[in-house]
Amino acid sequence: MNAKQETALPSGGRYEQNTEILRAEHLTKIYGTGENQVKALDDVSFSVQKGEFLAIIGPSGSGKSTLLHVLGGVDVPTSGKVYMEGTDVYAQNESQLAIFRRRQVGLIYQFYNLIPVLNVTENMTLPVLMDGRKVNEKRLGELLTLLALKGREGHLPNQLSGGQQQRVSIGRALMNAPAVVLADEPTGNLDSKNSQEIVELLKYSNEKYKQTLIVITHDENIALQANRILAIEDGKIIRDEVIRP
Repeated sequence: MNAKQETALPSGGRYEQNTEILRAEHLTKIYGTGENQVKALDDVSFSVQKGEFLAIIGPSGSGKSTLLHVLGGVDVPTSGKVYMEGTDVYAQNESQLAIFRRRQVGLIYQFYNLIPVLNVTENMTLPVLMDGRKVNEKRLGELLTLLALKGREGHLPNQLSGGQQQRVSIGRALMNAPAVVLADEPTGNLDSKNSQEIVELLKYSNEKYKQTLIVITHDENIALQANRILAIEDGKIIRDEVIRP
């Protein structure tokens, strides 16, 4: 089989089979000690292909968010390895890890995590500016249009609806054109209409920008729109199912 065989998706997007972008090997994460010890991740291993849309599901406390943070370079695993585009993430020093988080990972949170004193454009471009790089104005314009934020560039977060704030957080995650976008319950704070709009935007960015997308969700309807579902319980993978190849 060709090392870079591409498979067309029903939605029109594409991802490259056998082109691995991320790999987790025997990840374990333990919090606390003695009787208070909690094993949030228990020997978790899997890989993700470039351009894939992966949904991670499981009950509260199953280890989903811990896994996302470990994959994103935010939370160091107790043992195991994470490889992003062939780089051993946790073999890097703190300064390299900070650059990795800014350039290779786009994080989207349930509660937006916007800076309240910064406007839409400033929030979206913050990761680029923190990296000491020039803002790609063309990409910024494209994202403002895609996210229906044109005309609101100067608005502060408290002048936006919940759906608009989540759009800004998506724009911030995409500004650096990261290798992987990680979304932690991105619709958990929104009504059903806004939730579906956010999912459609994430799917569109997955297709338009060939972004690899990993979404944590409690919503089965969202999970079923992914290429693949990974189910976690008690820190272990209990199911790994391809929905559409």
